[in-house]
Amino acid sequence: MGSFLSSTKKSMELDKNKESMELDKNTALDKAKELSTSSPVVVFSKTYCGYCKRVKQLFTQIGASFKVIELDEQSDGGDIQLALGEWTGQRTVPNVFIGGKHIGGCDTVLGKYHGGQLLPLLTDAGATVNNSAQL
Repeated sequence: MGSFLSSTKKSMELDKNKESMELDKNTALDKAKELSTSSPVVVFSKTYCGYCKRVKQLFTQIGASFKVIELDEQSDGGDIQLALGEWTGQRTVPNVFIGGKHIGGCDTVLGKYHGGQLLPLLTDAGATVNNSAQL
């Protein structure tokens, strides 16, 4: 009889843990969505990532205003990154949003820049852009 009560208690604890994980996941997704629209340009980044540095350098050079969320400096950064992956299909950083719309990572941002598509996106989103910037 003790084992039945013990297994029932463990089952209830597992259910609570599962609910807690779902709540954390939803909270992280809500936070990711809120952050992605908190500025005309949002870069989810990690401080040690070379691709992230390249994207931030590009936005700085072209004079775009942007907000950086350094996931490795956030207590819930891992959860936010997982939520971004489920939401956008992109699990890696940088994960860039312009005007609240998911753009992609470093290759996509650089490709749009070299293809002449990035500056109009930034301008439409209300980011300050120095149109004379050349790399």
